[in-house]
This record gives sequence, C-alpha cells and structure tokens, in this order.
Amino acid sequence: MTFELSHIALIGLAYLLLLFGVAYCTDRGFIPERITKHPLTYILSLGIFASAWAFYGIIDLAFQFGYGALAYYLGTGALFLFAPIAIAPLIQLARRFQIGSLADLLVFRYHSQPAGGLVTFCLILGSLPLIALQLQAVADTLRIMTLNSENALPLTESGFTFREVTAMGYCLIVATFTILFGSHRDQHRGLMVTMAFESLVKVFALLAIGLLAVYGVFGGMDELDLWLRQYPENLELLYSPIRDTASHTLLLVFVATAVAMPHIFHMSVVESPIKDTSYTLSWAFPLFLLFMALPIFPILWAGFELGVPLPAQYFTLGIPLQMDSAAFSILAFIGGLSAASGAMISLGLALSTMLLNHALLPAANFSGKHDLYRQLLWLRRMLIAIIFAAGYLFYKVLGNNHSLTDLALLSFIQALQLLPGILAVAYWPRGNSHGLIIGLSVGTLIWAIGLLLPMVANIHIISIPGLFDIPLGIDYWNNVTIISLSLNVTCFIFFSVFITPSDEERYSAELCAEDELSHPLRTILDVHSAEEFGERLSESLGERSATTEVQRALRDLGLPPNERRPYALRQLRNKLEANLSGLMGTAVASELIDRHIPYRLPEGRGSADINLIENRLTQYRSHLTGMAAELNNLRLYHRNTLEELPMAVCSLGRDLEVLMWNQAMANLTGISSEQVTGSHLDDIPAPWHELLGNFSRSPNAHLHKQAIELGDRQHWISLHKANIAGPAAYSADGQVILLEDVTEIQMLEQELLHSERLASVGRLAAGVAHEIGNPVTGIACLAQNLKYDTENPDTLETADQIVSQTDRISRIVQSLVSFSHAGTHDAKEANLLEHVSLKNCADEAISLLSLQKDKTEVNYVNRLGEELELRADSQRLIQVFVNLLSNARDASPMGSDIDVSGYAHGQWITFSVTDNGSGIPVEHQEQVLEPFFTSKEPGEGTGLGLAMVYSIVEDHDGELDIESPIHLDPQTGAQTGTRITIKLPRQLEKSA
Repeated sequence: MTFELSHIALIGLAYLLLLFGVAYCTDRGFIPERITKHPLTYILSLGIFASAWAFYGIIDLAFQFGYGALAYYLGTGALFLFAPIAIAPLIQLARRFQIGSLADLLVFRYHSQPAGGLVTFCLILGSLPLIALQLQAVADTLRIMTLNSENALPLTESGFTFREVTAMGYCLIVATFTILFGSHRDQHRGLMVTMAFESLVKVFALLAIGLLAVYGVFGGMDELDLWLRQYPENLELLYSPIRDTASHTLLLVFVATAVAMPHIFHMSVVESPIKDTSYTLSWAFPLFLLFMALPIFPILWAGFELGVPLPAQYFTLGIPLQMDSAAFSILAFIGGLSAASGAMISLGLALSTMLLNHALLPAANFSGKHDLYRQLLWLRRMLIAIIFAAGYLFYKVLGNNHSLTDLALLSFIQALQLLPGILAVAYWPRGNSHGLIIGLSVGTLIWAIGLLLPMVANIHIISIPGLFDIPLGIDYWNNVTIISLSLNVTCFIFFSVFITPSDEERYSAELCAEDELSHPLRTILDVHSAEEFGERLSESLGERSATTEVQRALRDLGLPPNERRPYALRQLRNKLEANLSGLMGTAVASELIDRHIPYRLPEGRGSADINLIENRLTQYRSHLTGMAAELNNLRLYHRNTLEELPMAVCSLGRDLEVLMWNQAMANLTGISSEQVTGSHLDDIPAPWHELLGNFSRSPNAHLHKQAIELGDRQHWISLHKANIAGPAAYSADGQVILLEDVTEIQMLEQELLHSERLASVGRLAAGVAHEIGNPVTGIACLAQNLKYDTENPDTLETADQIVSQTDRISRIVQSLVSFSHAGTHDAKEANLLEHVSLKNCADEAISLLSLQKDKTEVNYVNRLGEELELRADSQRLIQVFVNLLSNARDASPMGSDIDVSGYAHGQWITFSVTDNGSGIPVEHQEQVLEPFFTSKEPGEGTGLGLAMVYSIVEDHDGELDIESPIHLDPQTGAQTGTRITIKLPRQLEKSA
C-alpha cells in the first residue's frame, strides 16, 4: 500500500500546524487553566522521553535484546518511582534558584564556569545523534509511505536526496515552532501543553497499532498464545539475550537517560509546575511508561507473522501498511511524527539555553546600552536555529547508514557520563569540580573514540604496533560503556577526595545536599534600599532592564518598593540572582550580582541568620520527623514562651538587626513584628530607635525610668539587656533587650509624694488654724467690749461688723481643721456619727471652694432642703461635696451653674451634683473611680478625688452612680453635662 507524497506531506504539515494551534491557544488563554495546570498535563508532557526511537526503534531493541528492551522503561520507571528521593531535590533546587538547564544545575553545585562549558559541550555532542535519529525516522517513514509497493523496500538505495530534502523541510518547521513558542524567558505553558498533547497522540497511536497486531493479525490474545506455542523460538529469542551482561548495562544506560538527557531534564525539572510534584511523578509517569511498553512485543511478533519487508525498527508502520489499512498507517505515521517533534522541540530549547548561558553570555560584556531582553531573545532564537542546523548536518554526515537503535545508544551512553556528577549534587557533598571535569573528560574521550569516531569516520579498529588491536564501533558499545563509566567514576572520586574544594564550592554543595540551613551565616549587604539595587544593576543591565528585574523580584517576594530592612534586602538579592539565573544562567547571574551587590561577612566571628533559619524551619516543619521534629517542637515551645511573655522583649544581632520582636513589645511600641523583624535598629520609628540604639551601644546592663513621649503622654521605661553567644560553630553573638513599662509605678510614686505633701499641708493648716484662733478670739472679745464702751451708732456698727467677720474667720479656720482630719479614722469605729444636715455640708463645701479665687467662677446652686438629715460623719460628707463640686467646677464653663439637689424616699436620701461641662467620655466612665486616673493636665489633678468619694460612700453603706452626658444641644448636637448621684441610708449603725 502506498500514498501520494503530497497527501502525506499535507497530513504531516496539518499535524504540525495542529501543534502550533495548541500552543497558540494555550498562550492566549483559550484552553482552561484546569486543563493546562492539571498534574496530568505535566505528566503527559514528560512523554518527550519517548522519542521516535521509543516509537520505532524500541521494536528493534526488542528484536536484538528480547526482554532486555524493557530496561528502557524499567530504568526510567525506577528512577521516577523513587522521584521523592531521586528527582524531588533537583526540582526544589531548580525552583528555588531558577535553574534553567542541567548545565546550570552543575555549575551551581560545583561553582565552576569551566564545568558548565564542558557539560554543555558534552550534552550537545551527545544530543546530535538523537536529533539525527528524529530526522532519520521522519525521512524514512515518509519515504516508506510513498514507495511503490511492487518494489522492494531497501532503505539505502537512491532515495538519499529525497530523505535529505524531507529532513531539511521537517527541521525548518520544527525550528520555527521552537523559536515561536520556546524562546521566551517565562515558563513555556503553551509548549508544555503541546508536549502533553503529542504524548497523548503517540501513546494512543502505539496502543492502537498494538491492538491491531493482537486482534488484526493474530485474532485475539488466545490466538496469540497459541501462535507462541507453535513457534517457541520467538519466546526463546526474548529470553536468550538476558543471559548476556549487555542487558544489565542497558538498564544502567536508561536509568541515566531519565535525568541526564537535556530535554528530559528540562521538562521534568525546569518546567515542573507542581509544587509537590515528586509524589505524583512516582506513580503517574511509570504508569505512562507501562502503556508505552505494552504493545512492543505484540508488534514485534505481528511483524514476524506478516513478514513485513522492513527492518524491525519500522514494524510499527509496516504492519498497517502490510495489512492495507490506510487509517492505521496514517495513525502510525502521525504517532512517529509526533514523537520525533516532541523530542526535537525540547532538545532545541534545552540545548539553546545551555549554549546561551555557558558559551555566549560568559564572554559577553553587558553595557546596558541596548534592550537586554530583546538581545537575549534573538540570541536564543539564533542558537535554536544553529542547533537544528548542526543536527541536520550530523544526520547528513552519517548518511542514513545506521539504525535508530545505534543512534539512540550513541546518545544515551554519552549522557551516562554525566550521571556521577548529577548524583553528587544531592548525595555526595565531597564531590568537587576537579573530579567532575576530569572524570567527565575521560569518559567522553573514551566514548568519542570508541563509538562516535567509528560512526562518523568509519574507523573500526585501532592498532598498537607490536602489542594488540582495539576493536571499535557500536558493536562493542557494552565494553565502551563499562570502561568509560568506570574510568569516569574513578577519576571523579579520586580527584574529589584528594583536591580540596574552594569555600564557595563547599557552600554550594551544602546548599544542594542539606538545604540552606546548613550554612546559616548572616551576611551583610552594603545596599540600604531596594532603589539602590536598580541603580547598581543598571550599569550592566541598563536602567530599564534593571528596574524591571528589581520590580519583578519585589513582586515575587511581596515586598514594598521602599523596602529597607536588611533581612528583606538579603531576600531581594537572592531572588534577583535566582531570576537572573533563569534569564542568563547561573554562572553569569552569580558573577553579575557578586560584582554589583556583593555580600560580606561581619568582622570577627560570623553570626547565624536566625530569620533564615526560622523561615526554613517553618516551611519544612511538616517534613521533619524523629529527633528533628522533637527539637523543632522544643524550639517552638521556647519561642512561644518569649512571644507570649507579658514583658516586652526584642533580640538583636551583632550588626543591630532586629531578630525577634514579641507581642508585648508590639503592644508597647505600636509596631508589629512583621514591620520590624529583619530591620536595622536605626530604621525603626522614633522614639524607639534612639532609646534602644543608645542603650544597646552603652556599657550599662540596666537603665531605669527613661522618660519618652507616647501619644501625647509621658511614659517611663526601664531597660535591661544581656549579651547572648550562640553555638561555637556559628558564633551567633547578639543581645536581648527587655523593656519594662513603669509608667504606672512612676505616677503612683508621684501621687504618693503629692499625697504626702497634702498631708503635710493639712497638718500645717491645723497648726496655723490653732494659732490664728487665739488672736481672732481676742479681736472678737475687744469688739464685744467696744459695745459697752460707747453709744456712738457708727462705732457700734463697726463693732458688729468686726464680730461678724471674726465669726466668719472662725468658721473658715474650723472647716480647715476639720477637713485636714477628715478620713483619718473609720467614722463608725471612732463613734463620729452624728445627725447631719446635707444642706449645711454642701454650704460648708461651697464656702471652702469659694476661697479659691484663681479657679473658674461658677454659680453654686444648693437646692438641698433642711429636712434632708441623716446619721453620718459630717466632715467626710463635706469632703465628698468638696471633691464633687471641685470636679464639676473644673469641667464647667465660666459663669455656668452647678446644681446640688436631693430628695428623701423612705429610709434613703438621694442627692446629686450636676454640671454643664464637657462630660465624661464613655471609655473613661469605668476608670474614673480608679485611683490615680485623671484626664486633667499633669499637675492639675491627682486622680484620687472620685476614688476617695467612692470609698467614703461605701463606708456609709451607700451607692454612687455616674450619668454622662445629660444634655443635648438641639442646634449643634453636642452632648454635655455630668450628673453624679449618691444614695445614702438615713440611719447608719455603729460597728459592733
């Protein structure tokens, strides 16, 4: 069965355009995110592992090695089955440090630009046979589909020019696709969905051909089983190669393929969109491989049964052609085209990234004069074109003289040479760049001499005169593989053990092997703001590109543009380096960042980066087990103890960076922990930076009663500090500062001093009153005698006035003496209870307050009736009226009325003092009865008046109620006035 060339070409072109369409629709958002971001999409995208060789050549491998061909799937499946151990560390590193290729990973791990260049060279050298394999498969299958079935089907006759043109056209189309959808910087969502789609197509096509082989050729599974019993040599053919050690070598080769081939690494590690992808990979991708492996042997046996006149590698296409099934033939052709396209696109993308990052950019001189992104975009596009051109030239040099299996083995054995270096990334920190470079060079050299040279130059033996001959070529691939890998591993281990790595390389190894907690030294930046990052990077990147990168890093971290905290700036620096690594490679990004924004260690012993440790432990808390989990729980317990401590605590690093700021500290300062943690002490708001900074730098361990202004009110703070030395390995020296708010104690002391002064004044007043009483009595006696010495009306009137004024002086003096002794005894215990007139007590208090001429002039209105009498301590009741009336006077405007009224009801008397002042705020009404609470200016009030009133009322078994506000101005809506109501019993019994 044959097809017209134009028909097949149109079918192939239509399928490639369909791939274009899938990528385009994904990038434009036409395909829902629930599909594009589904884990299954990512799993299917890894199907690029199954290239045209897995679609066609694997049948030939089964023919040569029998069940040993399953090593291709077993090796890869085993690696992904243990993805949490084998692949997850690489995915975490790639995501955290924006690693864009396998070469970037090894440069990051071994901190060596030469290593990156060598790895790139080796991977390109090993990938050229794989690119040639895809071109050969497409050209051969197109040739097979269009051959006249009446002729034989040799693949080496005069169709060379046809294949060459076919391969070139296909190469151009795939290069165009890769340039359009894979050359941009961001994660290639459209490319990933396209790769998932082509994987779905080829696995469907392969399964369909497998079903055709079982049910179309044999008639079902039972008939296939019967055929195998009739021709047992076919089963024996599958078992016999397993006895050969080459099958074990195949398994090793294919294990390495799953992680060392650049395109598979790119899709499985770099493009991984799933945060916890390793657990999904561990079962989903092996299941995908199982579906790919199921049809292999039925297709091989069906090819034998039908006598397909093609090499075994093309049985997949030959079976439907031999059965004259146009639909299955086209499906097989599309499946092979899909497999080849996926591998070509991903190879071009991965290799161009490595070439750009490790060949062109290290030699480039960034001046910032041109658009960096545009330059990188066109460089990457140019490199993609160069890679496909090189692959085509390699295919042309080989001349279609080698099978797909030979080309695949040539490529995979070279990739195997990278396995020791990759394994050491996460599991052998001792490995260094010297061992990697020497071991990889030796292994690649043996591979090139033993396999590549015979295939390219047709040299199959090297003679050593007088000694022996060394056979070369793909027939000896097993020996070459074992020798090259053995010498590679030996050199890698030997030179890693006996050559000391640099500090930078050791640091990178620890980051890869044990996460960054293994090196938690807090470094110092000489950059003080996010804006300064852009200014420094603009020298190399250009102002526009530098600003864009800084803004992108700030956005990724959720930091504000005016960020100044040292810890946040260190995060920004690391994020910038990671982002630039994704743009231009790890080595170039690291060199650029180190040049413009270098780290430096603090003088003396380094300090631990506590914030970094806390951040990492928080992220990995759910993964900690055993002793590590117990230690973390202990850490959390002690940290929570400090966080919830009712005393304000903060800790500082040696460079005065704030490491901890507990909740009590946040409540005291009004600054949250999120705002201040990681900041330099001098950058926190006033007045705390000056208070804490001066104390931190002072030699004193204690500083008592420092006065500061907070919220228009003076506070007093006592400070205590202690120096803390961390573990000897890290020497995390720092300070812990404890702040004690002693404002209430200070005010209490001041009020006690004021009370003592009042008591002294009271005692002085009593003495003065006693001394004044004697001369006043004498004056009164003389005035009275004057009445009897004269009958002059004027003189008598003067005498009466003198007597009246002396009586007034006596009453005032007596009130002062009584008030100074008030409250010094319990009235009930001291038998001071007497019948008291509330009206007289109020008048007495009004008389006392009227003496204060410097106070607000108000009108006291005493509406208490004469009948309001009760049994009480008169002097203490006078004290109650004095306090209530003085408070009302202080709160009232000039000339306003203060009303005193009351009434009797049964055995109780209720009286109240009402003013027209500003009222008591609702939030203060529960506090006004507390000692030392006052809303007056400092020095104007003690805060003891109402507390004393409340105490006196309680002593008289009474009740006190506050009502405020009591008036509403209808014009302004203002609420004013306060009414304090006191309820007292008429009879107060003496204490027993």
